[in-house]
Amino acid sequence: MLQTFDERNRDILVNINGVLVRRDKAAVSPFDSTVQNGDGVWEGLRLYDGRIFKLREHLARLRRSAAALAYADIPADEQIIEQIKLTLIANGMRDGVHIRLTLSRGVKYTSGLDPRLNTAGHTLIVLAEHKPPVYDPSGVRLITSSYRRPPEEVLDQKIHSCNQLTSILAKIEANARGADDALMLDTRGNVAETNATHVFLVLGGVVTTSTTASCPEGITRSVVLDLCRRHDVPHEVRDIAPAELHEAREVFCTGTMGELVPVIQIDDHTIGAGIIGPTTSRLRELFRRLTATEGERLV
Repeated sequence: MLQTFDERNRDILVNINGVLVRRDKAAVSPFDSTVQNGDGVWEGLRLYDGRIFKLREHLARLRRSAAALAYADIPADEQIIEQIKLTLIANGMRDGVHIRLTLSRGVKYTSGLDPRLNTAGHTLIVLAEHKPPVYDPSGVRLITSSYRRPPEEVLDQKIHSCNQLTSILAKIEANARGADDALMLDTRGNVAETNATHVFLVLGGVVTTSTTASCPEGITRSVVLDLCRRHDVPHEVRDIAPAELHEAREVFCTGTMGELVPVIQIDDHTIGAGIIGPTTSRLRELFRRLTATEGERLV
């Protein structure tokens, strides 16, 4: 799965600390914490017909992540929303848009690791692109990565950090083996997530996903669990052994960039019939109905 360039994005305007700049002129200081140390947090948002789905939930996670990293300067939700709105209007965007929101500790007065070097205030980047869901809706193929998700005592995965090196290493493995993405386990050998999405399986009629002990708290993941509750779909959250994915009739991934997509193969094992299953199909339709009607209107 390789994203292709969308010609509509050639001249988009990027918002850096409230200043709109053409993408080919956009720049971040080499003294910024994201450049120096990968010290930034981020969110992916999706725009549906002028509305951003689960906007407040995304902003709450951004705030939790920044607070966990002891950011001294965290912009208010309304300040961030105003910059998102400004960016969308300037680019004439209304639908089929993905927004990468990045907040860093800001610019340091000299290079170094110490957060006390950051005295200039935060850096906020709003990058909006024309981008429909990126995965093939008919299904994706995964390989199991040799890289593991660390436990929270090593690095709390609930911090939605710009430091994504383990995900990049896992994605390199997937690319080398001709797969779309990589399944990642935790240090105990249980399923954590993929390099980019959360994982669900359907086994014995029960929709099951892993705990967030070694993966972020997914917004789309939470929506799917809520849909299960509201529509009487049996579901549970627990540790999942990799072998259970092979036994499952259905496996699917969730995320803002790709929404809900079936997994049709893991390593050399075909999942179910190798096509989208009935439970995945039902949940995807329920999710589509939600995004068609809910969300905070910005444009």
